[in-house]
Amino acid sequence: ASPILWFSLFIALTALVVLFGVEKGIEKVSKVMMPILAVLTVGIAIYVLTMDGAMDGLKYYLLPNMSNFSVMTVLAAMGQLFYSMSLAMGIMITYGSYMPKSTNLESSVRQIEIFDTGFAFFAGLMIVPSVFIFSGGDESALNAGAGLMFITLPKVFNEMPAGGIIGFLFFVLVFFAAITSSISVMEAIVSSLMDKFKLTRIKSCLIVIVICLIMGIPSSLGNGIWSNVKILGMDFLTFFDFLSNSIIMPIVALCTCILIGWVIKPKTIADEVTRNGERFSRRALFDVMIKYIAPICLVFILISYTLAQFGIISL
Repeated sequence: ASPILWFSLFIALTALVVLFGVEKGIEKVSKVMMPILAVLTVGIAIYVLTMDGAMDGLKYYLLPNMSNFSVMTVLAAMGQLFYSMSLAMGIMITYGSYMPKSTNLESSVRQIEIFDTGFAFFAGLMIVPSVFIFSGGDESALNAGAGLMFITLPKVFNEMPAGGIIGFLFFVLVFFAAITSSISVMEAIVSSLMDKFKLTRIKSCLIVIVICLIMGIPSSLGNGIWSNVKILGMDFLTFFDFLSNSIIMPIVALCTCILIGWVIKPKTIADEVTRNGERFSRRALFDVMIKYIAPICLVFILISYTLAQFGIISL
């Protein structure tokens, strides 16, 4: 019952923010929480670099080792970029629809690129040297995945002045970062229901809450009392993650590229970008990317991540 309780609480908090809308809910929460998390991440990264043994981790993180470079490295990087930018999830389109018509779209895209990359860089700067410090330079310790945050960082906080307070605050903000991601996904669905069926925000939120609870309960119990139930050899959470992230998202993104690149044509997007007289400096690059490069990359991501899930290849 405990996983269901915490899962329900998480969904309720998400829905509560969505219920207040973008400006009163999502914007206010993100404006406060995300800058604090960013400052903490930078501060912790700087502190980590002052610890003994951090330089070995810094070299490993920043200096390329071409002997480990392969096509699989490129595919893994493309997949990470794809999910990090929340592409093909309807989030960018939904949030974009709330932006004032006077907004410079190309400038906004550039800001997203810079902040997403910068945040990822400092997160790596915070975690990779930490692993080297507390594992004695064991590179294999980096394969712990998400556990790095919950195993290695507490050791860093234990060494820091006022580390208990900083660690508590950091993980609270990480929780809010997860909430904002959940909010963005729910907002996309809620706004779609509102537009399609002319429902109020409250009714749309209630419908989404019920659907989330019904579909989420198997995942919340998949590593607990339902751990013996497998789908294609995967527990519920792993299966739904594989289905959504590795199958549905790349397919939707591929269809979007085909729609924009070959059906309605890239000029439609270019006209929207330049509607206020702004210059679309990346127009030629955009045309090539949406018509040729992105679809090819998405096919490789779809195939490679599917094969990797079943252990046929390793990413």
